[in-house]
Amino acid sequence: MSALCIGPYTLPNSLILAPMAGVTDRPFRQLCHRMGAGMVVSEMVTSDVRLWNTRKSSLRLIHQDDVEPRSVQIAGGDPQLLAEAAQRNVELGAQIIDINMGCPAKKVCNKAAGSALLKDEGLVREILQAVVAAVDVPVTLKIRTGWDRQNKNGIIVAKIAEQAGIVALAVHGRTRADLYTGEAEYDSIAAIKQAVSIPVLANGDIDSPEKAKAVLTATGADGLLIGRAAQGRPWIFREVEHYLRTGQKLAPPSLFEVERILLEHMAELHLFYGEVMGVRIARKHVGWYLATLPGAREFRARFNRLECTDAQYTNVRQFFGERHNDGDGVAA
Repeated sequence: MSALCIGPYTLPNSLILAPMAGVTDRPFRQLCHRMGAGMVVSEMVTSDVRLWNTRKSSLRLIHQDDVEPRSVQIAGGDPQLLAEAAQRNVELGAQIIDINMGCPAKKVCNKAAGSALLKDEGLVREILQAVVAAVDVPVTLKIRTGWDRQNKNGIIVAKIAEQAGIVALAVHGRTRADLYTGEAEYDSIAAIKQAVSIPVLANGDIDSPEKAKAVLTATGADGLLIGRAAQGRPWIFREVEHYLRTGQKLAPPSLFEVERILLEHMAELHLFYGEVMGVRIARKHVGWYLATLPGAREFRARFNRLECTDAQYTNVRQFFGERHNDGDGVAA
């Protein structure tokens, strides 16, 4: 594949960590970057800057020591609020602004944001023009293929985006009504790719190196967004990159490596969030890492009752120690 450029930034590869609320915090972004992602995108930040004073929002904002290029995703339905949010994020160090018109969550769509915006093409144009005019950094856009199966206007929205100055477009191969169910429709992404000349990135159900290759072939996309498949498996990026480059499958990580990655990830979460919140957030990540290993369900039930960092480390080490002794050296 040829190099993927987002504005002036040439990425080391065409694999991007998709922004996921409550998941792609700074510790996870940095980990996925180390494990081979060509670019990582922050969690979705509300466009209402008055709400940024909460601890939760402040942790979601970009930091100067974040991985470059620093891409921040913003969400909202008001062109001026989104323009202001873009400016503020650039002041804080964002180097790329990503606009969310792909999130199907009710709490987002009920506020006429996320994929709800796809219903109103005039508003889409207003928002994109306002944000592009407000900042001197590249602006990207994330969409779905339409509102529902009867109203698939992804091509129209893609053309609006290109005319408005959007530099790259990520397309989740589902409609808003599909949520995350059913098969992703790669033919719709292929049609959008054919309709515009800006880079188009495919998103949806990319969970293995083989699937990544198949999606690129089916869509002609310039790059891929990987989201849920990276939860508990951040090494998927190096696996996909290696397969696309060589046609060979990379050996899965050993249990020793999985243990090391997980313990380092936990340490970063505890450091970033502090003990109370860090312990809580580590629980879901540990569940994802261990999901395919024997005894994980019973372990998770116990682990989720632990209240301090030391107990979490001890229990994770014990879990892996038992499996090392059983001679099961490879993770799924």
